[in-house]
Parts: sequence; C-alpha cells; structure tokens
Amino acid sequence: MATSDAGAQAAFPIADGEEPWTQEELDDVRDELESDIARMERAIETAQAGLANLFDEGTEGAGRDPADVGSTNFERDQEMSLVQNAREMLEQAQLALRRFESGHYGYCEVCGKPIGKARLIVFPRATLCLDCKQREERR
Repeated sequence: MATSDAGAQAAFPIADGEEPWTQEELDDVRDELESDIARMERAIETAQAGLANLFDEGTEGAGRDPADVGSTNFERDQEMSLVQNAREMLEQAQLALRRFESGHYGYCEVCGKPIGKARLIVFPRATLCLDCKQREERR
C-alpha cells in the first residue's frame, strides 16, 4: 500500500526547489476542492433563490416608484453577477478535481510545466503556472 501512495505522490508535479507532495497535502487539496464545489453549489442555489424573489418583486404593481424599480434592478444585476461568479468558481473547482483524479493536476494547461506545489496549496483551483497566468492577465 505504501508503494501506491508513494507512486501517487510522485505523479503530482512540483516546481524546482519544492519538496515532493505528501499524502496529507494531497488529501488536503482534494478535501478543499470538494469543499469548494459543495460551497459554490450552495451559493448558487441561494443566489438563484434570491434572484427569483427579485424577479417576482419586479413584476408587482404597475405604479411602482422609479427609485424602487432602479433599486430592484441594481439588486438583480448584483445577484446575477454573484451567480455568474459562483458558477465560474464552481467550474474551476470541478475542472481541478477532474484533473486531480485523472493525474493531470499540477500541470499548466498552457505550457505543460508544473504549476508549483506552493501555488496549488494556496489556490487549489489553479490550472495555469504563474508565468502563463501573468501573460493571460496582461492581455
């Protein structure tokens, strides 16, 4: 059994100068990804329920005060933005978990180099190394 754990740990890449992954670190990353997925799914459900309420409020009363209508529209836009952000984070976490399970976790999607253990511990959803992420953000 220890051999398979050591083999699994070796399959996860590290950047130059980093120590190999420990089983505890891998378990922590998996747990955090699974927790992120569950948290984002709950956040989406909650935000969608709030959004449904805002849409219902927007249809009540033809003679509504324009300030109330504007406020409701602003709240609706905010909720829609939150839902979209939560969906994007959910997709990132799901992709990272799929990569984790398939053995592709820790490799940059663009250049194929190791993302770096330290970066993944801080941001487990990362799919790009720092160099590629910085290039993406400059565009």
